[in-house]
Amino acid sequence: MVINIIDDIEKSIRETAKKLLEEKKVDLIIGYTKGSIPLRSGPCFITDASQTDMLVWNQSCDLNLAKYLAKNDNRKIGIISKGCVGRAIVHLIVEKQLNKENITIIGIPCEGVLNRAKIMVEIGDKEIIEANIEDNKIIIKGKDFNKTLPLQDYINQLCITCHYKIPPIFDIIIGNKKPEKPPKDDFKDLNEIESKSSNDKIEYFKKELNRCIRCYACREACPMCYCSLCFIDQNKPVWFGKTADISDNFIFHMIRAFHVAGRCVSCGTCSSVCPIGIDLNFITRKLEKIVKERFDFESGINLAAPPPMGTHKFDDKQEFMIEED
Repeated sequence: MVINIIDDIEKSIRETAKKLLEEKKVDLIIGYTKGSIPLRSGPCFITDASQTDMLVWNQSCDLNLAKYLAKNDNRKIGIISKGCVGRAIVHLIVEKQLNKENITIIGIPCEGVLNRAKIMVEIGDKEIIEANIEDNKIIIKGKDFNKTLPLQDYINQLCITCHYKIPPIFDIIIGNKKPEKPPKDDFKDLNEIESKSSNDKIEYFKKELNRCIRCYACREACPMCYCSLCFIDQNKPVWFGKTADISDNFIFHMIRAFHVAGRCVSCGTCSSVCPIGIDLNFITRKLEKIVKERFDFESGINLAAPPPMGTHKFDDKQEFMIEED
């Protein structure tokens, strides 16, 4: 039963966090806590061992906690880290945004988080009052309705394609699992959109991005969006418009995607926090494939590997800038 495994991990997380705080090995624990609505979790910042019962672990823990690690924070910090969180930490260290000496990574195995937007589409405009996961089923209750959904059908697509279930580096591992060599990513999940014609792709992008309300939740939740001033917020000069017109939306999302090319760790947080339910992974996943094929690079895996957009090798492929005979 999934629920028993989840409960065991949650218990171990609390015990580990409590011990680290009591032994003064960390000043702060960053983890997940129960959200204010069903099937949601939120970030949790704990400085006292008596608070560790607030920590939770379940399929709603979708945020990338690496976002809350500050570059100039000299405190000793323990962070609950699933695979994609660990990858983000590694990449931020490579970009010299974090000092690993101040961070204790508590690794946990992750088998995927829920796609809440997909669940909301399924139940329509009904309000979820209570939700539980038991025996690989999502049991949802609301006013005048009960619904049971198969858990596997509502796991985030990126979690299904993810090959890094635990962080690539860690100081403590829950469950004593050792990293395994991941299988080769075949990017089969891109087949459908790649099979579309150029015009069909444009229409698909327009349809999705026309729904954007420009709340910038995707940017604020992304651990790789740490610029002190975002390109879209500059006013001298004004590079792009800030309206919710399709042209401005298109530019914002495409330029942001290019900024995280070779840096995105496929955590899916940008899509998880979108209040409209736009799946932005249809952009970032494609760029992940291009970077892998062109530079043989995956972000957040190797502390010694510089990101491809920040370095140059003479054998880099450059078919995009020269004419082949």
